[in-house]
Amino acid sequence: MDFFSSAIDCLSVIVIALGGGLGVWGVINLLEGYGSDNPGAKSQGMKQLCAGAGVAMIGTTLVPLLADLFTATGGGG
Repeated sequence: MDFFSSAIDCLSVIVIALGGGLGVWGVINLLEGYGSDNPGAKSQGMKQLCAGAGVAMIGTTLVPLLADLFTATGGGG
């Protein structure tokens, strides 16, 4: 059971890191869009920033909830 909890913690960190990376990439695209006055790049940057925030929130809230779900139903014979 200890392996399962450490794997869930590792998965949560990976998902948060992916969300953070996507958010940083979105900020870079957003700033690039403002620098070149390109509305398409601004739009894409904002979408990536919001998607990164959403993925990071999934990593902080949903992954631990799934871990609780699997540990509550596991076992029992």
